[in-house]
Amino acid sequence: MATGVPRRPKRKIVTNGQPVQLSYPGRRDAVNILATAPGIFEIAPITTKSGRANRLYFGDNLSVLTHLNQDPAVRGKVRLAYIDPPYATQTVFHSRELKHAYEDIYEQCEYLEFMRERLLFLHSLLADNGTIYVHLDAKMLFHVKILMDEIFGADNFRNCITRRKSNPKNFTRKQFGSVSDYILFYSKSASYVWNRVIEPWTEHRAREYQYVEPGTGRRFMKVPVHAPGIRHGATGGLWRGMKPPPGKHWQYTPEALDEMDARGEIFWSKNGNPRRKVYLDTNPGVPAQDIWMDFVDAQNQNISITGYPTEKPYELLMRIVEASSNPGDLVLDCFAGSGTTLVAADMLKRRWIGADNSPEAIRTMLHRFQHGTQRMGDFVKKASPQGVLFEEEHQARSILLHQVIEDFICFVEAGKELQFPQGDG
Repeated sequence: MATGVPRRPKRKIVTNGQPVQLSYPGRRDAVNILATAPGIFEIAPITTKSGRANRLYFGDNLSVLTHLNQDPAVRGKVRLAYIDPPYATQTVFHSRELKHAYEDIYEQCEYLEFMRERLLFLHSLLADNGTIYVHLDAKMLFHVKILMDEIFGADNFRNCITRRKSNPKNFTRKQFGSVSDYILFYSKSASYVWNRVIEPWTEHRAREYQYVEPGTGRRFMKVPVHAPGIRHGATGGLWRGMKPPPGKHWQYTPEALDEMDARGEIFWSKNGNPRRKVYLDTNPGVPAQDIWMDFVDAQNQNISITGYPTEKPYELLMRIVEASSNPGDLVLDCFAGSGTTLVAADMLKRRWIGADNSPEAIRTMLHRFQHGTQRMGDFVKKASPQGVLFEEEHQARSILLHQVIEDFICFVEAGKELQFPQGDG
């Protein structure tokens, strides 16, 4: 595998530190956007219990963000923002109960400015050690990345995570099957909250530990004791009369390698080449990479869901919230949809703020906070032998991981009303 040494090229164009920018009709000045008057919100009568920690907003999320940007308890205090915005798909979405959820009918330029306005406010709301995750499909991924490079800084780009969203597709006659979407991960600065994610070993991955140590029976793999790059100190010199391979250096000082060898942690080949033993029982798993294969959208009839369109897997949001925030931190999702981000934050003892402009989304979240999720199969009606419609077995709504939420306050944008069927509030 080729290795390289970073090197700045000679500049032919003077940029003066200016970032690459997208130019499109309707692009407004950032100063004017951030000067947008804050939205006006009132407390809804459905507020539960204390309502001191968490907030749920019903209203246009730009109004919500302008409102929060005036709040000293929120501005610069958000540790993690996750959003799953529209994708400019030219589609109208309905729930599994065929209720109107939202419209995603933006044209390209209109969509870019829609996203840019919200990203500017999200940047302002983030703490200096905060991070943001933006969930997209391939259509606008690269456009939004340029916007985020401009707003958050290209140096603060951390990952473009690829998520397998579905099983293989059959419509591959003229293209490859589309089974993935993407999450852009940025920090606000070089110093940010990060809790390293470790994926537990599977039997397939554990096969990498193919050697068994005589006497102890411990499984291990063999890894090199050198690394790329030339060093002129102790790690670049002799160890046991050997030099590191050309262009490389020892990973440890000769003294440390001697100590490892004395503990039996060095494997010597027949040719006298050293390798370090890495034991399976000392390794909790594999650090998570930027391709996520285990968070496929709901397809099994026994999976608990809300029925809201584009709902993302609960485990996906648990990973993100756990990786980029700590207990007591503030998590924000201004495209809250079915409320999965809010539930994950609540389960992990984070404070949260959620917002959505769809009455169906708010109804879904309030119902979820009170009753939990419903088995996917429960949304399917079947006819009995007598011809009477009935739900699949387990008619009672299942509560996933006790995700009933009682400690929040609900705000409604001026001019809007909450109207829900009896029992949903």
